[in-house]
Amino acid sequence: MSSTLFRRRTALLTAGFAAAASLALTACGTGEDTGAQHTPSTAAGTRAAASGTDSVVTVAKSNRSTTTSKTATASKGTKGAKGTKASSAAVTCTGANTKVTAQTVTRPLNHMLLTVKNTGSKTCYLYGYPALRFQDAQAVPPVVEDSQPQAVTTLSPGQSGYAGVNLSSADGSGTGGYTAKTLSVIFQNRDLDFIGSGVKVPLPGKGTYIDSSLRTTYWLSDPQDAISL
Repeated sequence: MSSTLFRRRTALLTAGFAAAASLALTACGTGEDTGAQHTPSTAAGTRAAASGTDSVVTVAKSNRSTTTSKTATASKGTKGAKGTKASSAAVTCTGANTKVTAQTVTRPLNHMLLTVKNTGSKTCYLYGYPALRFQDAQAVPPVVEDSQPQAVTTLSPGQSGYAGVNLSSADGSGTGGYTAKTLSVIFQNRDLDFIGSGVKVPLPGKGTYIDSSLRTTYWLSDPQDAISL
């Protein structure tokens, strides 16, 4: 009887130990799975954060590229402005960018006024004085030295410059007089060299009487100054 009870108790204890061991193993397995599930989640969060940082960096780079592009465009526009300034620089007055007219005046006697109007789009300089070629004359009439201006006469588009011409002596003391039918006006450059073959200028009436007293003034900005010298 006692032997039978002993075997039953032993069997019960063995079963109990097995059940306890099984529960312990189950608990350990569950703990390992839980840890494995949390670890990938944390790594994914890290990757997401890193991805977000990359996005911010990409946007920043994009903004810098846009700013650089706008700056380059603005810079090009500035260069265009400089190009515009350069294209409007002053030039020498010539027959190509001016219109020359001649008219006689009542006072003083035997004088003529030359008018040069800037018909171009740029400011031009009227250097020196005009070389006058009446008819087939070979010599250039002398200039009145006292008429030289302090600065070069400068014409903006639409403005005019003037030169006075003493055609003949008022008292008849001049020699070699004749009536000229044609006139050419030759301009000077910055080096005061006469340039070109001259601009043909219509003379008033049937011609203009000239003699050895013929002379001209420098180019001036005031017509009254031009005919009073």
